[in-house]
Amino acid sequence: MNNNILSLFQLCDSNFPTGAFSHSFGLESYMQEGAVHDQETFSKWLQVYLQEQLVYADGLAASLVYDALEQGDLEKIWELDRKLTVQSLARETRDGTQRMGDRLLKIADTLYEAPILSVYQERIKAGLAFGHPAIAFTMVGHFLEVGKETTILYYLYSTVSGLVQNAVRAIPLGQTTGQKTLYAFQEHLRQATDKIMQLDEEEFGIVSPGLELSQMMHERVGIRIFSS
Repeated sequence: MNNNILSLFQLCDSNFPTGAFSHSFGLESYMQEGAVHDQETFSKWLQVYLQEQLVYADGLAASLVYDALEQGDLEKIWELDRKLTVQSLARETRDGTQRMGDRLLKIADTLYEAPILSVYQERIKAGLAFGHPAIAFTMVGHFLEVGKETTILYYLYSTVSGLVQNAVRAIPLGQTTGQKTLYAFQEHLRQATDKIMQLDEEEFGIVSPGLELSQMMHERVGIRIFSS
């Protein structure tokens, strides 16, 4: 593993300060209903989230952004930034994702000083872009000359790792069970990455209605520990 890949992997740490620890992206709604209450039920939820939401939204966007960066097509990236934001129907999820994207951009720009990150930040400040962690992460991967497939895989891992740690706190699962769950998902992450590499742009935005509804319902959850 070269130094650039190790540098990108630094962003995958669930403790990396993007604010992901405060977002469940609908998981807490399922917990309140009793549908998710242990490792088995959480793993089923996480599998659906990975295959239905991450693959067709964040993951495919990362693939398209990487291609756009290769071609120098920045307008395509700004278009994807808008699509990722407006297709997120739940207000809490949409706002939370924007905050995470903005935070990741600021920290990554400090660490790597990639010019494209500064351009993205300036567009956000000017109200010309929203900010999304999948785009920021992909920009870092491309800047570090990490391959497209590896960049996508690491982004999926960083998201799943954060959700596992949130489940450890919220269900609770326990740290050992959380690590076992994350280990068991390695093959799922590889399969999801392979799937993304085969997708066309026309398939962007295919998201499970159940996940979207759970994210909307979170606004009315009585007692909660997550912002979304």
